[in-house]
Amino acid sequence: MKPRLTSLTARVLLLATLWSAVALVVIAVVISTLYRQGTERGFQELLRAQLYNVINSVSVGEDKQLAGRPELGDLRFSQPATGWYWMVEPLGDFKAEPLTSASLGVTQLAMPPIAEVPFDDNYERFYVEEDGQGNTVQVAETEVVLDQDGRAARFRVSGNRALVEADIQAFSNRLYLALGGFGIGSLVVNALAILIGLKPLDQARAALERIRRGEAERLPTDFPREIQPLASEVNALIDSNRRIVERARMQVGNLAHSLKTPIAVLLNEARVLDRGHGELVKSQAEAMQGQVQSYLNRARIAAQRDTVLARSEAEPVLERLLRVMRRLNPGLAFDLSVVPPGLSLAMEQQDVEETVGNLLDNAARFAKSRVSVAVSPSAEGPSAEEAQRRAWVEVLVDDDGPGLEPEEITEALKRGRRLDESKPGTGLGLSIVTEITSEYEGRFTLTRSPSGGLRARLILPGVAISG
Repeated sequence: MKPRLTSLTARVLLLATLWSAVALVVIAVVISTLYRQGTERGFQELLRAQLYNVINSVSVGEDKQLAGRPELGDLRFSQPATGWYWMVEPLGDFKAEPLTSASLGVTQLAMPPIAEVPFDDNYERFYVEEDGQGNTVQVAETEVVLDQDGRAARFRVSGNRALVEADIQAFSNRLYLALGGFGIGSLVVNALAILIGLKPLDQARAALERIRRGEAERLPTDFPREIQPLASEVNALIDSNRRIVERARMQVGNLAHSLKTPIAVLLNEARVLDRGHGELVKSQAEAMQGQVQSYLNRARIAAQRDTVLARSEAEPVLERLLRVMRRLNPGLAFDLSVVPPGLSLAMEQQDVEETVGNLLDNAARFAKSRVSVAVSPSAEGPSAEEAQRRAWVEVLVDDDGPGLEPEEITEALKRGRRLDESKPGTGLGLSIVTEITSEYEGRFTLTRSPSGGLRARLILPGVAISG
């Protein structure tokens, strides 16, 4: 599977950065090319002007030789090996000594064949050569008839292209520096614009986080119009969930009321029957009562498990349970540890009380002197996927009783099974814990406690603690 960006901000920033980079590179290339073309055109015009200055300064003297001394107003034509030269060479039958600038000295300047670089419509041609001093020069050349007798000469003027290249390089450096600064500035401005533009999404996320923590019940209604429909749909979903929960609670209450009286009648009638039949009716009524309670719990939990409204702070709920257990068991010590303080479970309070209460009741029946409850965050969920998807809480209930062997633990988790018939109880407590934990997608296990007794370990859905 190909990796992909999951951050909307990162996606927009990446696209904006790529677009800005491509646009700036294209702009830099276009401007640099246009400047080069303009500079080379200007350089060529300079050489043409110098060429015609030489033409205007040279003629055929009375001795039938080339005469004239061009003054081009540029000292580089008089300094050796500068790459700035002018030359006048006789053509055809015109036998005369050529004229050259002082800068040329003994340097020879090559000339490409006309077939390779032909003359244009103005009978001019421009080409690039290297002089004997290692300079790359551009040459402007033409041929002119000097008198009525048809004497003609070839005129050439050259200029050092290092001047052009240095000018273009200096311009390009300034251009790249300016565009680089502009690009960085644009990137910062784009990032600020994107972050400011996406700020309402962060506000929506924070509002949903407050709802998840139980600090609010609805999203605010002051979002921009592009996000407000989403907020309205989320609020509608929350309202729908709340109605489902309330309707389920009402139906569960009605069903509990409707079954409570018939079951109580059966239990009362069982007491007045003869021993054999009475025990049979009583056991079946108690089993029916347990089954009804179990399925009522399932229906209620299923109705509210997937909502965002179930929140129970662990410490006050468990402290109330322990106060009851201390009164019922004055000979036992009950300890509670909740780390960090303020840890909450994503469960209804009555489900927390019933789950941990059954474990405390079971531990109190077998403990010698002490029962301890420890609550802490857990990085371990029912599965690796669940551990990453949501927060989980570990609840440990330890006693210092005789404990159970592995095969006895398997037997104890079966519905209605009691390993010690001398102790009071129906044998339904641990199976109820298993069912409620399972409905919340959690996990329940029994192991040997470090104190020698039994350890009940619960992995239950928690509420993420905000930083």
